[in-house]
Amino acid sequence: MKNAGDVETGLSSFEEFLGELYHKYKSLRDGTVANYIPELAKVNPELFSICIVTADGRVYEVGDRTHLFTIQSISKVLVYGLALEDRGRDYMLTRVGVEPTGDAFNAIILDELSKRPYNPMVNAGAIATTSLIKGTGATERLNRLLDMYRRYVGHDVFVDISVFTSERSTGHRNRAMAHLMLNFGMIDVHIEEALDLYFQQCAVMVNCRDLAVMAATLANRGINPITGEKAVDSTYIKDILSVMYTCGMYNFAGEWAYKIGIPAKSGVSGGIIAVIPGYMGIAVFSPLLDSRGNSVRGVKVCEELSHKFGLHMFDCVQRNLESIPES
Repeated sequence: MKNAGDVETGLSSFEEFLGELYHKYKSLRDGTVANYIPELAKVNPELFSICIVTADGRVYEVGDRTHLFTIQSISKVLVYGLALEDRGRDYMLTRVGVEPTGDAFNAIILDELSKRPYNPMVNAGAIATTSLIKGTGATERLNRLLDMYRRYVGHDVFVDISVFTSERSTGHRNRAMAHLMLNFGMIDVHIEEALDLYFQQCAVMVNCRDLAVMAATLANRGINPITGEKAVDSTYIKDILSVMYTCGMYNFAGEWAYKIGIPAKSGVSGGIIAVIPGYMGIAVFSPLLDSRGNSVRGVKVCEELSHKFGLHMFDCVQRNLESIPES
């Protein structure tokens, strides 16, 4: 494991670059912490970390890399994969679309023709996706979600009860979405159970290293590069990454795809994950958000990494992944 924040002789140019990125943006204080969930408003805005995990398990990290925070909307990526495994691609498309919306993540809208939520990365689509997770009851479904997280990160995780109850007590907008989807048959009558599971999946505690391992697992065909355990069927990796690329950054998705060009997903606690298929996973954590709900520092770091190493999916000329050192 490498720590780019430790200034020592012998650091590779890649590690030095990560350290430079960290110090460059540590002083950036644009944005505000999320406050629509009361517990999230309590976070320290100075927290900041960057972690990269390669598809063969090398770890490079800097900053507050072990600080725990709730995963929030990054959970939508993993739960979508589990729902695909449970229900299959064709069935999922009858309940949740794959079209970007151009609207905010919490917009109360459905596709006018199909009555489906537009995609699984916005709240309406994520609630519908969560409602499709199989299990004989609420406890079994929650345990299946927690075990899924364990496979992705390589250790057990837990739900932050204070954040869960905070989201549950203030989630009236999400509750309205669920009732709208019930009206059109996109979810069943067990609305409160589905919402509780959705709030719980968002309140799972992770750190920046965990997020990077998750991203690296997706980059490594669904196999956790640290533990070697399969987290998700490789059949569905292209589905997950496609939706991340087109919809993962909400109403910033188009500009993200144009400028940065990497499948990615953000969360309002300040996390961003990005996936370079076959190569590595990137994670940044900084709770200061822009008006669209994306980490300000996270976007800046990913943009610089993309430009420095030619990570844009369509940048065939500038790609320079050889600069990332071998173990």
